[in-house]
Amino acid sequence: MAERSFLQALSDAADGVATTYREQRNFRIQLAIAVLVVAGALIVHFDRGRWVALALTIGVVLGAELMNTALERAVDCASPQMSADARAAKHAGAGAVLLLSVMAVVVGAVLFGTALVPLAHRGP
Repeated sequence: MAERSFLQALSDAADGVATTYREQRNFRIQLAIAVLVVAGALIVHFDRGRWVALALTIGVVLGAELMNTALERAVDCASPQMSADARAAKHAGAGAVLLLSVMAVVVGAVLFGTALVPLAHRGP
């Protein structure tokens, strides 16, 4: 394979994200939730540490969904007929996204819970 420029590699990566956005409903849902969570973080004025944790959490979930999409496509290419191994691989990928999504909810609860406590103590 011919070596590509850095800009071509970035373009290819952006195409992968765009294709996943167009074709994968779960990715669009996760992205919409991320936008809402970022809006909430702006409203409660997250500090730098909370922004870092939030950005990493969002990136991990979206990255996992991209990797799961890649895994599903690779399995489809390698095993056009469904087999027990292909099914198990796809389910494991989906399970990884589910686990990371649940953990993202836990992280979000901690980040927002600790951010909202001082606001609740101020009163009306």
